[in-house]
Amino acid sequence: MKSQKTDFRSRAVIFFRHLLATVTLLIISFSLYAQDGNSGITAATTQVKSYFSTGTSLMYAIGAIVGLVGAIKVFKKWNDGEHDTGKVASSWFGSCIFLVVVATVLKSFFGV
Repeated sequence: MKSQKTDFRSRAVIFFRHLLATVTLLIISFSLYAQDGNSGITAATTQVKSYFSTGTSLMYAIGAIVGLVGAIKVFKKWNDGEHDTGKVASSWFGSCIFLVVVATVLKSFFGV
């Protein structure tokens, strides 16, 4: 009769042999069906650059809507005579400046 320890070892050896065979078959199949990575990266870069100007325009449009909402909020606080109007106005103005700067920096960074 085999001991339980020997039985576990033989099962572990069989498992690792099967695992090694599976990994080897996967590597061989991936290497057989591999394609040129450079063309894929170039195509992806071209697509991202084509979307960039549209994305920048979308960013400006969203910024305009948020800027109008913020301006209305500041105007309402100012008319109500609230004390934190200056803080809200400065944060609104700073966020508008930040949006324009980010869009400009991204344009110059990506060279679009």
